[in-house]
Amino acid sequence: MEIRFVQGDIAQQEVDAVVNAANNHLWMGAGVAGAIKRAGGREIEAEAVAKGPIPIGEAVATGAGRLKARYVIHAAVMGQDLRTDADKIRRSTQATLRVANELGLKSIAFPALGTGVGGFSLEECARVMLDAVESYAAASTTGVEQVILVLYDAPALEAFQRLWRSRRGERQPEADPPAPETG
Repeated sequence: MEIRFVQGDIAQQEVDAVVNAANNHLWMGAGVAGAIKRAGGREIEAEAVAKGPIPIGEAVATGAGRLKARYVIHAAVMGQDLRTDADKIRRSTQATLRVANELGLKSIAFPALGTGVGGFSLEECARVMLDAVESYAAASTTGVEQVILVLYDAPALEAFQRLWRSRRGERQPEADPPAPETG
């Protein structure tokens, strides 16, 4: 399974499914959910709410409305209190991958689950999500070929990439190379 990182708007990704960082009642308010609903249409929320509520840590798929994706997978990373933790993020990441596999999807785009409205640490989210994706890939025969982590801004992108490089033993890039000596 290929894992990639991009900076951008998850609602604009051309993948089989985009992931919504959802509450367990599946109503779509602010953050990632709001962006998906604005770009894809209110019918995404109507279909999601009709399937809820679901247990925190689970996921369900809906159509994607006007999005470029075929599906939206709603990962319930929080309850009505809009708070999350590492266990909820891990379980919902793996549930999302199970749903994608059951649907026969090849590519999926995740946001940094729980880091917006849920208030979860970006660095901890990177660790939890990458652990969950790698353990899912190692433990199952999945048809999911590509996981793209779509990060909204440069600091989020850098946090995920920094952890990924450190896990692979890659050297961190230097800010500026030393200036050559003259004379």
